[in-house]
Amino acid sequence: MYVADEKRYETMKYNRVGNSGLKLPAISLGLWNNFGGYDNFEKQREIVLGAFDRGITHIDLANNYGPPAGAAEENFGRIMAQDLKPYRDELIISSKAGYYMWPGPYGEWGSKKNIIASCDQSLKRMGLEYVDIFYHHRPDYDTPLEETAGALDLLVRQGKALYIGISNYDAQRTAEITKIFKELKTPFIIHQPRYNMFDRWIEDGLTDVLEEEGLGAIVFSPLAQGLLTDRYLDGIPEDSRAHRSEIQFLNEENVEGTLSIVRELNEIAQKRGQSLAQMAIAWNQQQKAVISVLVGASKLSQLENNIKALDNLEFTADELAAIDRILAKKK
Repeated sequence: MYVADEKRYETMKYNRVGNSGLKLPAISLGLWNNFGGYDNFEKQREIVLGAFDRGITHIDLANNYGPPAGAAEENFGRIMAQDLKPYRDELIISSKAGYYMWPGPYGEWGSKKNIIASCDQSLKRMGLEYVDIFYHHRPDYDTPLEETAGALDLLVRQGKALYIGISNYDAQRTAEITKIFKELKTPFIIHQPRYNMFDRWIEDGLTDVLEEEGLGAIVFSPLAQGLLTDRYLDGIPEDSRAHRSEIQFLNEENVEGTLSIVRELNEIAQKRGQSLAQMAIAWNQQQKAVISVLVGASKLSQLENNIKALDNLEFTADELAAIDRILAKKK
């Protein structure tokens, strides 16, 4: 029988989400990869419980996480029922809808039909009465924003979600849906964008909107799918995902094109007493709007190493300037 570590809250840092009353851990656990139907369940369980033992109270999912789609929610549901049920009120559990899930015109995007059905399916897979945060996973330019926002608002009124978020929305679309949520009085508090040293698009307007509207950002892919780690410092290993080209962001061309930059960044990290991954996670938290960084893990030791980023979150002005100079070399 699982019993949580009594000291789980002693070292984790928690940040308030925008102007809301909710706080999230500075590092959250995302179940995007390594938690599907083809991954070892006991290893998944070890990572999730290990995360909670270290103060990571937020577990982030989506209906399409797997593979196959839905498997991550099902596996997490097993862990909830088996181990974490007594701790439900200490957990922030999120899910999303918007990407393809089932055939026909209602299985993706942002219609009311898709969002309500998707949330119901997610709750069933996880064995939950509600999620703490429910996101629209990607913008849908063919569905009126009023419909998408109204569906998300309905989930709160039905007691299926406590807070609402969006993901992958640009600055303009974020500002537009924020206005609608304000009119509806929806507890819309958070945006989940991709952000890392190699992909800084949120700095071109989105962070301004988030700060103006009192919203928080929880960012994913902080390590650029492994590019911002020591994994490729000596080239591309034969057994790596980059060598097999499994992920569109991570291929041999991308790795080869960033090797010299990654090595220079690694020198700064070493001087800071951090691994490159730890520095990359700490760097993300220099952005004022960012309240949490989503990390994945294929094993508990990997997660433990990432958590150590919190031991040194401070950067000198010279360090930040040096990082910017290095990153400017990337085409």
